[in-house]
Amino acid sequence: MIIELIKESEIQEVCDMIVRACQYSDFAKFYPQSSFDAVFEETNYEHIKQRAEYGRFYVIKDNRKIIGCGGIAAYWDSITESWIHTIFVAPEYQRKGVGRKIIEFLENDEYAKRANRIEIHSAMSAIPFYRKLGYEHKDGQLIYADGHFDLEKFV
Repeated sequence: MIIELIKESEIQEVCDMIVRACQYSDFAKFYPQSSFDAVFEETNYEHIKQRAEYGRFYVIKDNRKIIGCGGIAAYWDSITESWIHTIFVAPEYQRKGVGRKIIEFLENDEYAKRANRIEIHSAMSAIPFYRKLGYEHKDGQLIYADGHFDLEKFV
């Protein structure tokens, strides 16, 4: 497996993988159909392209097939805080260490190295995963905003 910066020619493949990951996940246990609809509407070429331009957006590949993605950027243009976002793993690769590999890679990116705090907006179903990696509820509270829960890690 390799992790590299996304190429513009890979954006649609990433969009398709994100939609499949959402359809496969236990997202439906926690969210109404309207939340699915919002994710699917947001998962488009322009949105992913914007994410890639704002900070760094990576894909993880297995034999040239995109099996996961994730990005990191400054948190509200801060130089001391960063934001990890758009973490998704293809259904057939979930629960095999790919998500952990993406997070560990992002935590070694320049945006993470310069930060003293990293924030992640997590779906309810992913909270246990992020907590295993050292992220805790922002300000020690279960904060729900924009369809996600805010977690943070001080580094």
